Amino acid sequence: MTDHNHSPEELTNGDFTEASKPFLLFEEWLEDAKAKELNDPNALALSTVDPDGMPNIRMVLLKGFDERGFVFYTNFESAKGRELLSTPKAAMCFHWKSLRRQVRVRGPVSVVEHDEADEYYQSRPRGSRIGAWASKQSRSLESRFALEKEVAKYTAKFAIGEIPRPDHWSGFRLEPTEIEFWHDRPFRLHDRIVFRREHPSDDWAKDRLYP
Repeated sequence: MTDHNHSPEELTNGDFTEASKPFLLFEEWLEDAKAKELNDPNALALSTVDPDGMPNIRMVLLKGFDERGFVFYTNFESAKGRELLSTPKAAMCFHWKSLRRQVRVRGPVSVVEHDEADEYYQSRPRGSRIGAWASKQSRSLESRFALEKEVAKYTAKFAIGEIPRPDHWSGFRLEPTEIEFWHDRPFRLHDRIVFRREHPSDDWAKDRLYP
């Protein structure tokens, strides 16, 4: 892990420019963000496209990552769920303002295995599990009271015992073919290192980019 006694500039001059394994570098930067960012260091902007090719973007939370990719969860019937199932490609952007760092990720997307989704779902607060049943995400809502009625209905339904994961709620894994690390430098002469590969099973190629 990164030594948090180092400044972001020292990290950039060392680990960043010499890095050859993007997931290890991402792990270091995320750990730094957890120490510096006040709210949701795992927040990211997720971009998808609709059937007409019109892009959509929203903030979601990263819930896991390893060398297979970056995992987040959603309702399959939401806008992003429908778009990802229709066009299984996406882009992510992490921005840690306090560290003056950004990471951009692109690649194909796949649905996580049922066991993985079940394990994460059961780790959520009970109210969040109820919410996954109660919310018809992204669809029209006549009033706040209508949502509260749905919450009450499912709270009563699952009053005792475990709450099963809805079939329409699961996770996606973005399997990156491109990961770019960006660090702010004086006079907008920023450091940019990009790792690319044609397929998620290929080796990475690294390139430095003009700012």
